[in-house]
Amino acid sequence: MAAAKPQSSPKTSLSTHLLAGGAAGLAEAMCCHPLDTIKVRMQLKSLRRVAVDASAPKSFLGVGHRIVQREGVRALYKGLGAVVSGIVPKMAIRFSSFEYYKSVLANKQTGAVSTSAVFLAGLGAGVTEAVAVVTPMDVIKIRLQAQRHSTVDPMDVPKYRNALHAAYTIVKEEGPMTLYKGVALTALRQATNQAVNFTFYQEFKRIARQLQGLDELPSYQHLILGGVSGAMGPLSNAPIDTIKTRIQKATTVAGESGWSRFVTVTRDIAQKEGYKAFYRGLTPRILRVAPGQAITFMVYEKVKAWIDIWNARSQHMRLPSEKYA
Repeated sequence: MAAAKPQSSPKTSLSTHLLAGGAAGLAEAMCCHPLDTIKVRMQLKSLRRVAVDASAPKSFLGVGHRIVQREGVRALYKGLGAVVSGIVPKMAIRFSSFEYYKSVLANKQTGAVSTSAVFLAGLGAGVTEAVAVVTPMDVIKIRLQAQRHSTVDPMDVPKYRNALHAAYTIVKEEGPMTLYKGVALTALRQATNQAVNFTFYQEFKRIARQLQGLDELPSYQHLILGGVSGAMGPLSNAPIDTIKTRIQKATTVAGESGWSRFVTVTRDIAQKEGYKAFYRGLTPRILRVAPGQAITFMVYEKVKAWIDIWNARSQHMRLPSEKYA
């Protein structure tokens, strides 16, 4: 693949990445969180539980219907608070760190960024967001999503009432480091996700601009390109995501190291459920991630363009007053 052309537009500020990324993340979470809840339930479902309950659904539509039937529609949004509270810093870190790593890896003479540099910048952005915000957010989200209780019955009180209560309870009962359980696997998942995601998106966008002779693509094309690139990540790291989910759902065992926990979970899944279990929840994950990335890139590009236009107009309006000051 050819190197991307250097951008002629002025450098985008961190505040622009914060606002555009936050808006994109919020829109993505509100639209796609139910699919993530279904994915988590499918990943946590063991074959032994299915054998005991012969009526247990196996398809993602069946699992979704069962959740709504037994726990109410709001149950599909369990853990949303944890996601929303972390989405602004997550997206700000993702886009700003990606742009930073990309600038560091750019050709010093021409400013061009190669495809390999985009891939490495995506790896770096994924690791950065995983350590900074995604891991604790995932632990809290998964604990909330794993609870099976009715959202319409006031007498059915769950252990974790909301994201803040879950964080407080986990830290109190299991220690603060529990929020970073599975951090290595989360970093590996996010790194591969963002490396593949950004690389395909940047290349698709470059090719689409060249073919159409456009400086900026319309929003619907950002939506399509974001969706296609977003589907690549889950296909590349499904086993990592399943193992990570199992580890983060379980309570902390005193004296157990992260490596031994990883080995135990991986061995149990392979021996007791078969290798297909590593890909359990892949369909809802793709259906969650692909449209999520489509929405994220479309909203991010649009909001970023609006902010750039606003900043340009504000600067233009200040110039005459500065001239005659």
